[in-house]
Amino acid sequence: MLADPPCPDAASLALLVACMVTARTAAMGFNRVADAALDARNPRTAEWAIPAGRLRRGTALGLSLAAAAAFLLCAALFRPLRGNPWPAILAPAFLAVLVGYSWTKRWTVLAHGVLGLCLGLAPVGAWIALRASLETLPIVLGAAVLFWTAGFDILYAVHDAAFDRREGLKSVPARLGVRGARLVAAASHVAALALLAAVLVVDAAGAQPVLGRASEAALVLIAVVLGYRHLIARAAGLPAIAQGAKAGGPRAFLSWNAAVSMVWLAGVVADILLGRVHA
Repeated sequence: MLADPPCPDAASLALLVACMVTARTAAMGFNRVADAALDARNPRTAEWAIPAGRLRRGTALGLSLAAAAAFLLCAALFRPLRGNPWPAILAPAFLAVLVGYSWTKRWTVLAHGVLGLCLGLAPVGAWIALRASLETLPIVLGAAVLFWTAGFDILYAVHDAAFDRREGLKSVPARLGVRGARLVAAASHVAALALLAAVLVVDAAGAQPVLGRASEAALVLIAVVLGYRHLIARAAGLPAIAQGAKAGGPRAFLSWNAAVSMVWLAGVVADILLGRVHA
């Protein structure tokens, strides 16, 4: 919406959604196939579809390959639709990052950041698809998504810390323990909030404010949500949060984090409807 206010045309919007769904399906499918043996040995994931035998690895891999091909096709369609060749050119590199994440935990503690990069590429890719160029704003927004994702992924990874150490996998909780993981996650979320604040005050050229009061209110609410999660983690203990003893289980944990993106979207939409967007 910021790349093409107030909203992209219906065909472009549908194509963006198709790119997101197919890329996400490919990435998550590859992740489950790549981690199938690890998932079978982890008590938390042993009942997931592939390790439990409800889904064959070949079936999941076939779905992932089909989704990857569909993503490349959808990206290529931006050329006849908008005269923009860049999505087709860049799509293989984007897909390589998404698929490559599945193996990063085996060799670097920065795997949480790579997962953040996978999500952070979304606003960057959408901007390029709609404008055929890259400016400051989508990079800053993508960086905010990176740190937001890395922060909650570190918190979520706490309940696998013992398993990761035993298997020789790299993660912040396995390396630094619960307290260290909490501090790194908090720092990541502070960085995410700072970057979202930067989105409020620079436009594509860095010259004038882009958004208005609704987005500012959304940022405050996001800060409250993230702060609340960290207060609970400190009071109840991260393993309790991740396992759901204190916070309604992993689904509730992920829903709280999904709320961050929805709150931000609501603020941007409100500012667009109120005519406060200057991108």
